[in-house]
Amino acid sequence: MKYPIVAYGDPVLRRKAPAIEPDEYPHIKELVANMYETMYAARGVGLAAPQIGMSMRLFVVDVSPFDDEEPELAGFKKAFINATIVEETGTEWAFNEGCLSIPDIREDVMRKPVIRMSYYDENWKHHEATFKGMAARVIQHEYDHIEGKLFTDKLSPLRRRLLEKRLNDISKGSVDVDYKMKFPDAKKGR
Repeated sequence: MKYPIVAYGDPVLRRKAPAIEPDEYPHIKELVANMYETMYAARGVGLAAPQIGMSMRLFVVDVSPFDDEEPELAGFKKAFINATIVEETGTEWAFNEGCLSIPDIREDVMRKPVIRMSYYDENWKHHEATFKGMAARVIQHEYDHIEGKLFTDKLSPLRRRLLEKRLNDISKGSVDVDYKMKFPDAKKGR
């Protein structure tokens, strides 16, 4: 099942998501599968639960599209539940990021190249692992979503001001996308 992706301006994207327990979500594997389906339909490489309107600490990534630059990313597909970044190391590097909740806007964002994570997978198995390069970047981007942050928060105040009209247009639904979205400020009856 494909979910509509929540657009910039929806309060769920600004909430720090709470941790979840296995007994709260007995169908977590189905939710994870639906999130992958939604992400692939929108041609994304990551999707967090808040982006489908669910405030919970869950996100999925599939960074295999970057395997031409980083061959070790072939088949890299993971779900992260109740994730915590334990450590971020290295010299920050810029990469042009986008977001399914903020279509048609891409900006250079600085992030650390290596992260250590503690998380559960969709089988509720605990992991502690280190990720680097593009995997680390995509994971950090999705992790920001469960923390109530967006990549635009990492931009300079001037750059954010310059994007303000375009961001407001997105929340009103004045953007052309080829995947299903839910716009917080869209006029009713359109």
